[in-house]
Amino acid sequence: MKFVDQVKIDVKAGDGGRGCVSFRREKFIPKGGPDGGDGGKGGDVVFIVDGGLSTLLDYRYMRHYRAANGAAGMGKNMHGKSGERLELRVPPGTLVYDDESGELLADLTEDGRELLFLKGGQGGRGNARFATSTNRAPRHAQPGIPGEEKSLRLELKLIADVGLVGLPNAGKSTLIAAISAARPKVADYPFTTLVPNLGVVRYGGHKTLVVADIPGLIAGASQGQGLGTRFLRHVERTDLFLHLVDSSCMQEGDAFDNFQMINNELRQHNESLALKPQLVVLTKIDISEVRERTDELRQHFESLGYPVLAISAVTGEGVKELVNVLGRELDRLRRGDAVADDE
Repeated sequence: MKFVDQVKIDVKAGDGGRGCVSFRREKFIPKGGPDGGDGGKGGDVVFIVDGGLSTLLDYRYMRHYRAANGAAGMGKNMHGKSGERLELRVPPGTLVYDDESGELLADLTEDGRELLFLKGGQGGRGNARFATSTNRAPRHAQPGIPGEEKSLRLELKLIADVGLVGLPNAGKSTLIAAISAARPKVADYPFTTLVPNLGVVRYGGHKTLVVADIPGLIAGASQGQGLGTRFLRHVERTDLFLHLVDSSCMQEGDAFDNFQMINNELRQHNESLALKPQLVVLTKIDISEVRERTDELRQHFESLGYPVLAISAVTGEGVKELVNVLGRELDRLRRGDAVADDE
């Protein structure tokens, strides 16, 4: 399924139906009076957060969405039928912006949430509503009120507990395939992953966490280089970063310099990303040259205050320990958030 995380749509609520001008015409009732009914209310526009969706693909091929109009009123005091509401289903993590002003209108994160977004127009009153003691035969009715409309930009930010970051070909896709049921494309060349992938990981018996595999970052990503800002926003909602460091011959430059460069790109994209906790993961230790450098790199990163783990996602070495550490760290962070909320 194609991953689409940004679309523009035009949305309009239904117009109210017009009121009716009608007079009662029955045998033996020469002065029946007005009996025009009211128009029906236009349909509302409602956003529904659907946890079964993971992309905005459905909105890529259709730009205009409109709720049903209310029906016009009729004689015999019959009111028009209200228009059916328009339900727009979006995945959790969808941001709704006003496309003209850029204002954030809604942040839809909770599965099952329904948000009344645009209200349909009220139906016009029929001429029966205007009858008075001095005006017994009104010959006018109200038109329906137009429904609200907006041009919107929908953006998706994936909701995950852990974000995998690192240079292209650092082993992110291999790791997420090893610890979850996700099956991203894995190959020995850069930019194998072109879209984010989510994987659900079990830990502690019955608990689960969600890991997001973000396509590889390069220097200048915060200004749009490589896959750039297109996917950087998907790490903004994560609680914890797993920073994968590859010291094999497949990566150019020093491993620590590459680590600093990635963190700098995260900081330039959003200052808050620099404050998120990170676990450093030394990958591909099944390669002899990498294993020889593991102790040196571990000491270097630990001296800077980063917890360090070494794994081989191919052989499985260190992977189980990594999952357990992730679970404990997330539980600790959540307990801290709960205490802060209570205070």
